[in-house]
Amino acid sequence: MEQISNDSGWRGSPEGWLEAAYDLLLESGVDTVRISPLAKKLGLSRTSFYWFFKDREELLAALVTRWRDKNTGNLIKQAEAYAETVAEAMLNVFDCWLDTSLFDSQFEFAVRSWALQSPDILAEVQKADQTRLDAMSQMFVRFGYKESSADVRARTIYLVQIGYISMQTREDLAARMKRIPGYVEIFTGEAPQQRELDRFFARHGYSAG
Repeated sequence: MEQISNDSGWRGSPEGWLEAAYDLLLESGVDTVRISPLAKKLGLSRTSFYWFFKDREELLAALVTRWRDKNTGNLIKQAEAYAETVAEAMLNVFDCWLDTSLFDSQFEFAVRSWALQSPDILAEVQKADQTRLDAMSQMFVRFGYKESSADVRARTIYLVQIGYISMQTREDLAARMKRIPGYVEIFTGEAPQQRELDRFFARHGYSAG
């Protein structure tokens, strides 16, 4: 991460400006992601911004890249992760819905809200949706499902989760975990084994007892 300072004072870093932009996007929407509010938030001069970004559009493009790399990249990674059974593969994908280091639901909501006012961002979101659906569909194909069935199952899973995000649904961990076995069985047609659930619960710090 490049950091710049000189005799005229501290100018920050590209990651610092990007993080501040991310915070404003989540707090107030894309219209507030502007250079002057960011400079004020960081306690830096407006001109410091231009050491790292050509203009506001370049900063917004960096935000989109960050969203795409994290949310789409990790969802694909989880869909492609090794699993002995389709139920275990499904639980790998569910990691995204419970681990913010893998998938940032607030960021997802903010970008989808942004897409309502920007055709370019809408195109980015639609491209991401298709990429994610393809990855989940191929996960089912890998376990022997016909392509038509794999497509419907992938869409069902994905649209349910995007619904959770769009509705800003809030559930406590225990309530959501109790539904996980049922979701897995509905989405895959197979009930998860207890040992698969135990591993899943353990990595999310949940005890079913």
